[in-house]
Amino acid sequence: MRPQILTVDDSKSLRIFVQKALSGFDCEVDEAANGFNAFFSIERTRPDLILLDVSMPVMDGIEMLRRLKSTPEIQAIPVIMLPSPPDHAVIPQFTAMGACGFLMKPFNAASLIEKIRSVLVLQPA
Repeated sequence: MRPQILTVDDSKSLRIFVQKALSGFDCEVDEAANGFNAFFSIERTRPDLILLDVSMPVMDGIEMLRRLKSTPEIQAIPVIMLPSPPDHAVIPQFTAMGACGFLMKPFNAASLIEKIRSVLVLQPA
């Protein structure tokens, strides 16, 4: 079965970047612009991995991670946080809150693939 990856970021350009970076792999990529909308996507697709921005409007990544990890039905979904340099103060909280890692922005496609492969098996398309 193809892995399902959900990218949650208010930056449309980052969501497009992730989509393009993963286009050569056999996986499905869904997206949401904030944590609130992400929960609708999670309900619909039950992703195998969530790539989660920290600073977003409506519901930021820290609040989304907190809610995700406190919901038994979905708390096992691995989450890779995507902080920007201004978010450095909250990075130590990620592991304690249940994230499986983080990838500091800006990053390149190779770093993204490597980080995803630390959690999921990605096969070429």
